[in-house]
Amino acid sequence: MAENDDAERGPVSRGGVAPQPLFAVAAVLLGSFLANFDSRLTTVGLPDLRGAFGLSFDEGAWLSTAGIGSQIFIAPAVAWLATVFGLRRVLGIPSLVYAAMSLIIPFVHDYPTLIALSVVHGLLLGTFVPATLMIIFRNLPMRWWLPAIALYSIRVGFALDTSSSLVGFYVEHLGWQWLYWQSVILAPLMGLMVYLGTPREPVNSALLREADWGGMLLLGASVGMIYAGLDQGNRLDWLGNGTVMALLIGGGVLFVAFLVNESLVAQPWAHVNVLFSRNIGLALVVILLYTLTSLSNSSLVPNFLGNVILLRPEQSGLLLLTYGALPMFVLVPISIWLLRHFDARAVIVVGFACFAAANLWGTQLTHDWAREDFVGIVLLQAVGQATTLLPLIIIALSNSDPSRATSFAAYIQIMRLGGAEIGVALMGTWLRVREQVHSFYLGQSLEIGDANVVRALKQLADYFAADGAGSAPARAVGTLASFVAREANVLAYIDGFWLCFWLAMSALGVVALITRAPPGPFTPAPFGFAKMLLRKCGVKVA
Repeated sequence: MAENDDAERGPVSRGGVAPQPLFAVAAVLLGSFLANFDSRLTTVGLPDLRGAFGLSFDEGAWLSTAGIGSQIFIAPAVAWLATVFGLRRVLGIPSLVYAAMSLIIPFVHDYPTLIALSVVHGLLLGTFVPATLMIIFRNLPMRWWLPAIALYSIRVGFALDTSSSLVGFYVEHLGWQWLYWQSVILAPLMGLMVYLGTPREPVNSALLREADWGGMLLLGASVGMIYAGLDQGNRLDWLGNGTVMALLIGGGVLFVAFLVNESLVAQPWAHVNVLFSRNIGLALVVILLYTLTSLSNSSLVPNFLGNVILLRPEQSGLLLLTYGALPMFVLVPISIWLLRHFDARAVIVVGFACFAAANLWGTQLTHDWAREDFVGIVLLQAVGQATTLLPLIIIALSNSDPSRATSFAAYIQIMRLGGAEIGVALMGTWLRVREQVHSFYLGQSLEIGDANVVRALKQLADYFAADGAGSAPARAVGTLASFVAREANVLAYIDGFWLCFWLAMSALGVVALITRAPPGPFTPAPFGFAKMLLRKCGVKVA
């Protein structure tokens, strides 16, 4: 019975101690940044890529889906691959192939070839974050875990806040090709850090013979199909499109098949039993809510600045870089200090409270807001980023066995990538529907012959008359329509901030249900900050 329990918990994930931990941490940082920046490349930089490759809107949308979908396909299995083949093999050669792909893609103009290369590009990229996370648990001494996980966790906010600026800089000054070519430099550098920072490991032949290839393929294919359906759903009208329905239903069927497979095979790769813990299950729910809540930072603010204020990515990116990314250098050490002295749940409450406050602030939005009006919101979101994901990961790990991280890592990757895409699809649909609703109600207020409407049209026509009296009435009607569209968009973004606010409040409710983790390497110092203050005041504390 004990052997069966061990099998269901997954293979042992410990490896040799890193000879140079600093190089290993550098590999974690580079791999995480590359993965998050390149994922943003197909969102922030997609309009420029469509123009550069000569793609239609639909072709560009599928290019994005192919690149990110292939990441999601491979990501859950990477921890197992790293355990079997070693991190050098999983990251070393793939980093060089990835660099070669990044060099070639800008020269391709045949669409089927571009899609094929993007799929391979995404498969290689999908190994970076999960494999670099395994460096922490397999090869780093335990005292390095907290700072290394901190770098891993803040990569999301940092990459989101810097990507807009980098995309704008590359497009405006160096050329759009550098959206890909930066990886030609950074990917081999990451591979070098892996070779210098991780020990040489033999192939685990015993584990390879017992490989659950069917389970890996079923899980990868199911989450990849579900992602593709979510990604295309908003564009193709969800349940009204056969392709979207086929992807979502097919992905759901394959996921059920994966669960059946894991319950039947002798050596399950990622048995669902690893999730049968109150705190782990709740932590995964909170991670999903965090992903959705942080959309106010990754989606609402830059999209409002782009769609309503009409700023270029480099213009809106300056705000996110200055007040979102740079403060991370101060906030992350503070977050680490807090986790060493306080319960992780208390730190999470601070983070979600900051997200809730930022989103509540965003509900005061008007069309007069400029870039500088978002400074306070972005600063609050930066505090939320730094004090939310890191303690969430700590809670999940504190309630699991890090030496058996292979199985658990598969589900972490599903939440990391799947949650983000659920959030993007949800927010995209929410904004579109709310904009349509507000346009309808605003339009009802503009009745033909209404005195206020006639007065507004006359004022606009008089203004345009200097450029030609004949076209002035038509321009006046078009301008009034654009005002309605602008206000409908502003109201939709306000609704988006309200949605993120209530998601943050829901997350606080779920956090309240999480119980104290058992003692372990992440347990706060025996005498927390409050006890330290009491001692300084002369109060005896046991």
